[in-house]
Amino acid sequence: MITREQLRRSMPHAIEANIDKFLSPLNQAMFKYDITANNKRIAAFLAQVCHESGSLRYVEEIATGEAYEGRKDLGNIEPGDGIKFKGRGLIQITGRTNYRILSKALGYDFITNPEKLELPGAAAMSAAWFWESHHLNELADIGTVDSFRKITRIINGGYNGWPDRLKNWEICKQALA
Repeated sequence: MITREQLRRSMPHAIEANIDKFLSPLNQAMFKYDITANNKRIAAFLAQVCHESGSLRYVEEIATGEAYEGRKDLGNIEPGDGIKFKGRGLIQITGRTNYRILSKALGYDFITNPEKLELPGAAAMSAAWFWESHHLNELADIGTVDSFRKITRIINGGYNGWPDRLKNWEICKQALA
């Protein structure tokens, strides 16, 4: 488990209200998916969450989601799916298929209620679920820049924001030391 102070130091640009709002949900989610097993996992996870959520500011993608319209690779097969299933949660779950898989895993219908992924508990749990379902604990355990880069590729599909993610990782490692 992480303390409020560790979360504040891990995400120095997060506002106090968001630290308070997400501390317990993050701890619950990280515990459930074995991220709390060691500080390497916690630091890598929090660094990615920090980047993806803009330091706990965003639980919904800023873009409209129109770019995802008709993306069959995301399962967006019905008109309006791109907007309806745009990135949500602390690690931006995107696309009808991912929402369906997440719904089954967490036992909640995010297809009917996609906006529920914006709530602190669901936002944190979806991020930890994504992390575990993509075997990112194992990569985090390696603890190298190369393994962290691989984590970024899996989460982002590329390396968008790589310098920020790497800086966040260093900050998180120091905050947990």
